[in-house]
Amino acid sequence: AVAVSVSAHGEWTTLSASSDAGPSGVVHRHVALRNAQGEERVDVDLALFSAKSCALRIIQNESGNNALAEVMQSEKCLAGVNGGYFNPEFAPIGLRIINGQIVTPLVRARLLTGLLVSSSRGVQILRIREFSIRSKVDSAVECGPFLVELGQPIRGLDNTRAARRTFAVTASPDRVALGFCSEVSLAGLSQILSTARLADDFKVQRALNLDGGSSSAFWVARNDGAPISISEQKSVRDFIGMIPRR
Repeated sequence: AVAVSVSAHGEWTTLSASSDAGPSGVVHRHVALRNAQGEERVDVDLALFSAKSCALRIIQNESGNNALAEVMQSEKCLAGVNGGYFNPEFAPIGLRIINGQIVTPLVRARLLTGLLVSSSRGVQILRIREFSIRSKVDSAVECGPFLVELGQPIRGLDNTRAARRTFAVTASPDRVALGFCSEVSLAGLSQILSTARLADDFKVQRALNLDGGSSSAFWVARNDGAPISISEQKSVRDFIGMIPRR
């Protein structure tokens, strides 16, 4: 029954797509998709950028008083999403590296399977085993689960619980994206990211799930008009901001 359910949600067709140019080469992409049975429709928003021209910053929100949109504007970011998981005491769960300093340690846990990392080598999504604490990293956030590996969907992801999702993507050639998806299961999002045509010249190689549900938030600057902003529904512990590489 599970195999039938997964395959039934496997094919997604594009209903509409649009793009907005932003500063420093960042592009906002909005794609509306429907699954093959027509039962589900989702909207995907992406902030697309070159891994060579941009870097990532992890921005703490220790008080919980700040919202993604105001932080992105005050910090002059090009785009951003909410960050990683946190516990009921509002403490981050998993590794955080901010400005080259380890703020919270690496955690071994079932869900925490990957890292979003920014360094002189660019922006990467790494498996925990691929990461060395001795490597020179400017910013990192530990999260998960992995959604896509080598362009293929990850097997065994939950296919029953639909929620808002935020995620990070590395794609060929030399592209990185921060993204938001309206309510969908983890398995559904995995299928979308690995099979749907989300943008020209954009083939997803790896994708990592970030904190989702009511934490999910997305913001991207535009050259013309107001920024695109999807607000979080509760306070979150940290944000991932995209900035021009110096």
